[in-house]
Amino acid sequence: MIRQVKIQDLDQCYAIESTAYAGDEAASKEKIATRINTYPQGFIVMEHEGQVVGFINAGACHEVELSDEEFKELIGHDPKGKHIVIMSVAVHPQFQRKGFASKLMQTFIAHMKQLGKADIYLICQTELIEMYASFGFKYLSESDSDHGGLAWHDMVLNLE
Repeated sequence: MIRQVKIQDLDQCYAIESTAYAGDEAASKEKIATRINTYPQGFIVMEHEGQVVGFINAGACHEVELSDEEFKELIGHDPKGKHIVIMSVAVHPQFQRKGFASKLMQTFIAHMKQLGKADIYLICQTELIEMYASFGFKYLSESDSDHGGLAWHDMVLNLE
């Protein structure tokens, strides 16, 4: 089942974020709580047998700056913004490679279309470019972001 996040999901989401992302890449528990409380419409979770096994969270804005670290704390977020910026796509390692991320992404894209958003932006590592392209994301460029000390790539999916 895929649904909108609730604050009660915080501990499970943080545990998944911590195991799915290496070191400095992972958002802190406080950042995840901020995302839940500030923009639950942009935060979906997938449950399997009553446990959260994956999630996607994002913010909305009028102007996109993918390398803006403050935006990860939703500074500059405006729920009326036409542009969506994904911050985390995370599936617990035990449930990876079983199609859960695909179902989450398909649901998230459909939800953002329903909300009338214009596009969805994200940054990803090289090995994930092809996966996001399979959902229709277009490669933009190497990212200016050095989040977690890693190299990233900017991608966008037009929803209109």
